[in-house]
Amino acid sequence: MPRFMLIVNYDPGAVSTPMAEWAPEDIQAHMDYYRVLTEQIIASGEQVDDQVLTFPDRASIVTSDGKSAPVVTDGPFSEFKEFLAGFKVVDVESRERAIEIAAALSAVPGPGGIPTQQPIQVRQILSAAEAGQLSQDEMLDQLL
Repeated sequence: MPRFMLIVNYDPGAVSTPMAEWAPEDIQAHMDYYRVLTEQIIASGEQVDDQVLTFPDRASIVTSDGKSAPVVTDGPFSEFKEFLAGFKVVDVESRERAIEIAAALSAVPGPGGIPTQQPIQVRQILSAAEAGQLSQDEMLDQLL
């Protein structure tokens, strides 16, 4: 079965109010929705991994030439909505099923229970064998 990564950024979707300004019951409903959806995906056997990441101000960028000590800098410093918040890895029957799960994630409630319509990126994960079978042109197509 194909695996997909469902990528969640801090992009608020249709909700302009920062979560820090939401009513406590709206935050609780938001988190409960994620919890129930995650439990359903785990119960179906489709969830492989689910991770939430710290804010980028705790991140580092590491570069190395392989010979000297690595260079470690703060960052990244991208737009807030571009910050990677977390991801799910799902092992599903089809791309369509991955899109169904992504749609459910996107509909997470915001203030007043209104779906946030948060954008969820759906990316197929190629196995090592699949990636090894790609021609150089096909690999470039996957990367570009």
